[in-house]
Amino acid sequence: MTKINSIVRLEQVCRYYQQGRVTVRAVDDLSLAIDAGEFIALSGPSGSGKTTVLNMIGALDQPTSGKVWLDDIELTTLSHARLSRIRRDRIGFVFQSYNLIPVLTAYENAEFVLALQDVPAPERRQRVMSVLQQVGLGGLEQRRPDEMSGGQQQRVAIARAIVTRPDIVLADEPTANVDSHTAIELLDLMGDLNREHGITFLFSTHDPQVMQRARRLIHLRDGRIESDTLK
Repeated sequence: MTKINSIVRLEQVCRYYQQGRVTVRAVDDLSLAIDAGEFIALSGPSGSGKTTVLNMIGALDQPTSGKVWLDDIELTTLSHARLSRIRRDRIGFVFQSYNLIPVLTAYENAEFVLALQDVPAPERRQRVMSVLQQVGLGGLEQRRPDEMSGGQQQRVAIARAIVTRPDIVLADEPTANVDSHTAIELLDLMGDLNREHGITFLFSTHDPQVMQRARRLIHLRDGRIESDTLK
């Protein structure tokens, strides 16, 4: 049973795709509750449904059936415009490919969503500078992505994800494109942000290092939860 007061709830969610005459059950009758402040990893083999679950929580995809809730908002009932605002204002995203805007500096990439939210310029500057300092990019504000290492680019992506003070940060294979040393640094950083600021993180991952650091590990197989372990 999902908890009524959880920040995220999935209730008997299914996501099916058609591939020719074959129905692919990417997510199959899955129920899940996530509380504020959790640090969770979704693991499982390719095709187990990890990214599909993240996309439905992040309002990037809609279930075939079932309900997805963010706080008291049922995402499955909203218009595309409302879902876009939810993604902008309440959900942070960290992708394995960074997804930074190449012509913008680290500062401008982190500031971008705040500008879309019409946050006043003085507040934008204070929040962006503070967050870039938190993620270890103080002094690198004016560098563009092609002037930064992969780890630095991912730090910009993390800064962009948390500067809006979202309800949850969804991280899809965030360590996939960096070396193991940089991956450890990024995981330590996100762990610190979770502990010190209460930011909720949900990872989709194949990386044993992410699974090791998660305080709750959910293993998926064939679109269903195979195990759900608190550490």
